Amino acid sequence: MDGPLLAADARVSRALVHPDRFSGLLADLGSVQVAVPVLAVVLVYVAVRARGIGTDRWWLPATAAVLLMALVPVLVIPLKELTDRPGAPVVPLATGLYPSGHTATAAVAYGAATLLLFPWLRSAYARRELVIGCAVVNAGVGLGLVRQGYHWPLDVVASWCLCAVLLTSLWLFLAKPRAWPRADRTVGRRGDRNPSA
Repeated sequence: MDGPLLAADARVSRALVHPDRFSGLLADLGSVQVAVPVLAVVLVYVAVRARGIGTDRWWLPATAAVLLMALVPVLVIPLKELTDRPGAPVVPLATGLYPSGHTATAAVAYGAATLLLFPWLRSAYARRELVIGCAVVNAGVGLGLVRQGYHWPLDVVASWCLCAVLLTSLWLFLAKPRAWPRADRTVGRRGDRNPSA
């Protein structure tokens, strides 16, 4: 594998690689053992809250997020096999690193959690801070993976692009009134944001 894009990717990687404890912790935020439990807590919270206000099909948004999370390995693993990209500086003997599975796991888990929580937040400030927090965590995961030398920068960017499509699909699904059939009216009366807006 060669070309100007990959050469630039290698140069950026060499400039950024500097393994340390902090970047290792950032990279770990993209592991299944960390990101998926965070999503699971949000799934339970949203489902319990929706059921508590009498929402029809209260399980639908959480189920959609679970299916999206399950779709990550279904898409990422074949892409890794297809590209079979050689390993980054710290793992030169490894192959199949493109796109980054840790990046995809983090993006979908934290992104889906954000989308599920969004309708339940009462203020624009809280919603903005949640989105910023999600973006910062995902940027941190990507930076940690590159600084640790586990992935090339393009591995991370490719996962972000893939997950942008997946999360947009979830957002469009949740924006439809059928995803929150009665929660939107009930939440609206309590002063929360209308989930279908």
